[in-house]
Amino acid sequence: MARTRLTGSIRRRTVLLGTAAAGALGAAGAAGCSRVPSGDALARLKSQRTVRLGIAGEVPYGYVDDQGEFTGEAPELARVIFKRLGIDSVQPVATDFASLIPGLNSQQFDVVSAGMYINKERCEQVIFADPEYQMLDSFIVRKGNPKNLHTYEDVVKAKANFATGTGYAEIDYAVAAGYPEKDIVILQDQVAGLNAVESGRVDVFAGTALTAREVVKKSRKAEATEPFAAVVDGEKKIDGGGFAFRPTDTELRDAFNVEIHKMKKSGELFRILRPFGFTKNEMTALTAEELCR
Repeated sequence: MARTRLTGSIRRRTVLLGTAAAGALGAAGAAGCSRVPSGDALARLKSQRTVRLGIAGEVPYGYVDDQGEFTGEAPELARVIFKRLGIDSVQPVATDFASLIPGLNSQQFDVVSAGMYINKERCEQVIFADPEYQMLDSFIVRKGNPKNLHTYEDVVKAKANFATGTGYAEIDYAVAAGYPEKDIVILQDQVAGLNAVESGRVDVFAGTALTAREVVKKSRKAEATEPFAAVVDGEKKIDGGGFAFRPTDTELRDAFNVEIHKMKKSGELFRILRPFGFTKNEMTALTAEELCR
């Protein structure tokens, strides 16, 4: 809900739990893990019948809904796949996005499911299932797009006041286009970005196409631009998000991959993701291996 920067990377991210609460959950998870058999993760989770799922509290990837229930494309997908792997219960654990990979590797949870972009830096720390979606970027701008901003290069030429989220990949994309990093306004998430554009504090907020189009739906002052691919070193960037696993848990990752490929082929994956704003354009045949390069 996020991106190409290191462990703390991704756009957006709203923390559902306070620091103390998140820490308590993490400690409980780590303690619980010490009481279960070591070895093959899939066998262990089948024995426990529960998988702890690290999420970052961002719509539409993984969040708490108005009824106080955990939902989002990642938790809903996880419930289906892990049940088919013989694991009946999915226990979402909300934490700060920057804590997801460290928390995974310290066994605070068993898998990360937070719309996390697959990239080379992260692939040096965790292993990924193949992505469930691909994503382009979009800008939140004032109605009518008065500065005619459609790419990062447009932002540089117009000397527009540019904003994006903490750790978002869009920071790197803007800098690659020539925007001075020191001049980028860093905001908490896309909601803060919408507010900043509507108030005139910034000219543009960059995020994913999905989050941009969702957040402007009820706005009378702002709109989302058409999705586009950032250009870095002469190449267009298309990102993909997927589930992350500990490097030792290859059997678990491989079993997960088998199921997600079945769901892609049958169309079931899109049926699960569609209620959360995904379109067929965001379905993908990209692999984790390709995105890890």
